[in-house]
Amino acid sequence: MSSSSSATTKVTLKLLIDTKNQKVLFAEASKNVIDFLFNLLRIPVGTVVKLLTKNDMVGSIGNLYDSVENMNENYMQVGQTKDVLLNPRAPPEISGLLTANEADTNNNLGGGGTSYYKCPSNCTFDVTCDSTTLCSNCKRAMNSLTRYVGKKVVDGNVAVQNGFVKDVVTFMVMDDLVIQPMSTISSITLLNKFNVKEVGTLQEKIVEMGMDEGIKLLKASLQSKMVLTSVFLKKKKYEEGFASVSFDAS
Repeated sequence: MSSSSSATTKVTLKLLIDTKNQKVLFAEASKNVIDFLFNLLRIPVGTVVKLLTKNDMVGSIGNLYDSVENMNENYMQVGQTKDVLLNPRAPPEISGLLTANEADTNNNLGGGGTSYYKCPSNCTFDVTCDSTTLCSNCKRAMNSLTRYVGKKVVDGNVAVQNGFVKDVVTFMVMDDLVIQPMSTISSITLLNKFNVKEVGTLQEKIVEMGMDEGIKLLKASLQSKMVLTSVFLKKKKYEEGFASVSFDAS
């Protein structure tokens, strides 16, 4: 990430940690955190592969990405390019935490989605929001500005201006990313559920979540049922995943 993007968006979480069993019981989270977590459901699979890198992916989805990447453009349908699969548009709301670099952000946002471009040679009917996209026919940059006419259909990736949840509510996020509104009763119920006998073994810890933590959280959510523990507590990783976690009191 370039220096101009160094001021990455940060959100905070208050963790309740069971130091005896070395795990996060749950986290107290604000609207910004919940909106971020909900937005994970909107990330295209191709973007997930790029963010985590193919070697970090579980299963065979990385091989599928490789297959598209290595395929000759001649095998693609006329008017289609591999770029739509390899560089899909991610939701703008999560770009501050998860975008790998500024170039990806600019491509994903498509200049705000307000400008449309076509091939300057008019050799196809393709239209794009990114003026650096290459024409599928002549391979020239599609940088000729054009107008969109007719009724515009709402884009599934358009910005959700106010997020998903209300700002006046505090939420509980479980270690396995189950989310519910925060309340005293629900907190007590959870302590009973986790069979916590000694309150003295519990510790609060405030942590920040930025781009690095966001990517780790995304990866852990695909691999583990102990997501918060995996990301925010110092861990010793065994071959089969997040088998052992050691508490870091610092």
